[in-house]
Parts: sequence; structure tokens; C-alpha cells
Amino acid sequence: MSLVQSVDNVALLPAYLAAGTAVLVLLVDLLAARAAATVAVAALGAAGTALGAALVGAAGERRTFCVGADCSWLWTGRAALVAVVIALLTLGVLALSGPLLRAGRVPVGEYCFLLACAMTGGVVLGAAGDLITLVVALETLTLPLYVLVGLRRGSLAGAEAAVTFFVVSVVATTITLLGAALLYAVTGTLHLDRLGAAFDAAGDGLLDLPLTTVAVALVVAGLAFKVAAVPFHAWAPATYDGAPLPVAAYLSTASKLGGVVALLAVVQRALPAGVTGPVLALLAVLTMTVGNLVALRQRRTVRLLAWSSVAQAGYILAPLGALALAGGRTADARAGAYAAAVAYTVFFVLLELAAFAAVVALRPADGDGGTLADLRGAARRHPWVGGAFALALIGLAGLPPGLAGLFAKVTVVRALLAGHAGWLALVVALNAVLGLAYYLRLAATLYAAPGAVAARPARIVVVALGVATALAVVLGFAPQLVLDVAAR
Repeated sequence: MSLVQSVDNVALLPAYLAAGTAVLVLLVDLLAARAAATVAVAALGAAGTALGAALVGAAGERRTFCVGADCSWLWTGRAALVAVVIALLTLGVLALSGPLLRAGRVPVGEYCFLLACAMTGGVVLGAAGDLITLVVALETLTLPLYVLVGLRRGSLAGAEAAVTFFVVSVVATTITLLGAALLYAVTGTLHLDRLGAAFDAAGDGLLDLPLTTVAVALVVAGLAFKVAAVPFHAWAPATYDGAPLPVAAYLSTASKLGGVVALLAVVQRALPAGVTGPVLALLAVLTMTVGNLVALRQRRTVRLLAWSSVAQAGYILAPLGALALAGGRTADARAGAYAAAVAYTVFFVLLELAAFAAVVALRPADGDGGTLADLRGAARRHPWVGGAFALALIGLAGLPPGLAGLFAKVTVVRALLAGHAGWLALVVALNAVLGLAYYLRLAATLYAAPGAVAARPARIVVVALGVATALAVVLGFAPQLVLDVAAR
């Protein structure tokens, strides 16, 4: 085996573009000292990164930083998709940040530089081929967010949120690194594909070692912090609510996407599905159930969106939990489970960004998300923004005409049924009904008259059950009947 490391600069082009954006933002802020120019450079850099990632991805799979067959950088179609979505999310958050930056309580240069650094981490994360690259990329995505959460001058809530986020995230990173070290002690490698091959070759002998179980549990637990999965979720609502609204939007979308990508990488390619499957299934059930139940009682807008994003993480984890029941790391099981998780994540982050964009538009400049009562009748005063907000909420709930959210939930349920995890599909369906309750309640609040009495959660749940039943008949049984007739 050759010990000469190969370097493919074309494969690294998206990372160069993202990192170059951060450097250019610093230079423009230093030399021009004009806020508009700094923001324009950051926006152009994010757009260029998305375009570069798409072009490199279209050229086919590329590998670099390879020693023999082990590569630390794998630029595949999924890596390109992650990079494009991260760059577009960064561009979207920059667009949402206009009122915050014009208010003057946030330094423009530092703000744009930190966003560009976080974007760089997200771009690298999708192409990580070993645990060290993956953890470094995930921390490059996360570290700037500590500062961004508390960057607003004179905000005690922001400072408290930043400290909470920092402490919890550092603990999560430590746990992940300890698990990676134990995996190296057990297998002698940190490359994801080689780890998977080692577990496949060793069979149950390697899995029977207590050290292996501890290592896998630590890695999964550490990454579960990043996606705010229950019971590792407590930091999310307080951090989201204390951060500036555009930063909360970035946390709920780009940061969540990064955590999901990292978890997908290790579960799909490195860790034994027989061990991770049941753990992830349990985490999925707890996450979606706790997130939805607590979201029902929220009165603050951002906290409701935060708890809903916790529940959405459960839907994302569900296909991974079904993987063990689908026959382990077989090709068909991987294709169905991971495609469902990736598709759901992409649709979720886009709809979540749209929801936060509407909140930014409806709230005062440099304000927080306020309470649900503050949004009462907002769609009457601002029809277009209110309509877009309601459509995003309906999409997150998985109802038509929010076809993106509907498609995502149907994809997850199909993957669970294909993986012989009907019980988990039932849990997802029941939790989707709970989600309907608070999403519909918030959407109804937007169109309520100023003096109207808010509907009780129990009443909304009953309505949601009726809507869900009707949808089950139309979208579930009817197509199945057609298929049965065609089969005859």
C-alpha cells in the first residue's frame, strides 16, 4: 500500500470558496469599513460556494487526502447537496439579518465573518471520510455560533444563551472524542469505511466487547446533543429564545443539518447497525413525543419553534432506528433509511427557515420572537407575510398544500414500513397528529381577530385528529386500494 497522500484541489474547491469568503469578509471589513460592502461580499461568497459545490458534485465522485484506499475527503452527491443547502441557508440568514444589522447592536464584520466560518464547517462536514475530519468540521460549524448567539450588545438573555450553548456543546464534543478514541483502541482505525469493514469482518466477536458498546454509545450520545435529541435537548429552547432571530434560524437549520449529517455518516458507514438501531429508535420515540407534548404548552413563538424542531429531529432519527430491523447495513436498507432521513432533513430546514423569516418580518427590528399573543391577527395586517408563515407551518405539519412537508413525512413512513418497523411508523403518525395541534393553533392565531379567545389545545387536538384521519383515508388507503386492484 502506498503511503503517499494524494491531493485533488478540484475536490477541495467548495471548501476553498467557503474559507475564502471568510477571509474576504475580514479584508473588506478592514479596508472598506462599509457594512453594505461586507454583507455583499458574504452573500456573493455564499452564492459562489453553492454554485461551486453543485458544479463539482455534477462532475462525479472525487476523493482526496487518500492514503491507499483510505480517504479523508469524499466528495459525493450527498456531500454536494449538503454543501449547497448549507451555503443557501447562510445566504438566507444573511438576508434575514438586515434589520438586526441596521439596528447597530451587532458588529457587521464580525457577524458576517462568523457566518462564513460556520458555512465552511458545514461544507467540509458533508465530505468527511474519517472521524477526526468529521469532528473538526462539526466544531468549525458550531464554534462561531457560540459567539453569534451572544454577539448582540447589551443582551443578558443572549449572554446566558451563549453560555448554555457553549457548556453543553463542549461536553457533547468531549463525549464524541472519547467515543472516537475508544473506537480507535478497539479497531485501530478512524476512517469511517474502514470502521464499518472492521465491524463486518469481526462479526459478533467485536460487538461482544464491553469497550465496543461503550465507544458506540458515546459517539451516538455526543452527536445526539448536536441534533437536540431527547434527553440531550435541554439547551435548545433557551438558546434559540435568547439568540437574535436570524441566529436562532441558523441554529435551527444549518446547525441541525450538520448534526444530522454527522450522525448519518457514522451510523451508515462506521457503526454496527445492530447496536445503533435500537438506540436510535428509542431516541426517536422520546424525541418526537417529548418535543410535541412540550410544544403544545408553549406561549413564546421561538420556544414553540424550538420544541417543534426537537420533535422534527425525532422524525429524522426514526428511519435510522428502523435500520436494524431492516436487515442491518444491507444496500437496500441503507438506501431507503438514509434517503428518507436526508430528504426529510432538507425539506425541514427549508420550511423552518421560511417560518423564521416570517417571524423576523412580523416582529420589530432587533426584537425577539415575542409571544403567540403578539402574532394574533398578524396575517390580517400583513397578508402576504402571514400567508407565507401559515404555509410554512402547514408544511412543517405535513399537510397540503405544504407538499414539501407532506412528501417528507410520507417518505419517512414508507421507509419505516419497508424496514418492517410498523410500530415505529405508528408512533410517527401519532406524533404527527400532535404536531398538527400546535401548528394549526399558531396558524389560526395569525388569522384570529384581535379580541378572539384562543382555542384550547385539547380542542385543536380533536380537530387535528379529524384532519389526520381524513388525510389517512385519502393519501393512504385510496392509493393502496388502487395498487391492490392493479395487482389483480
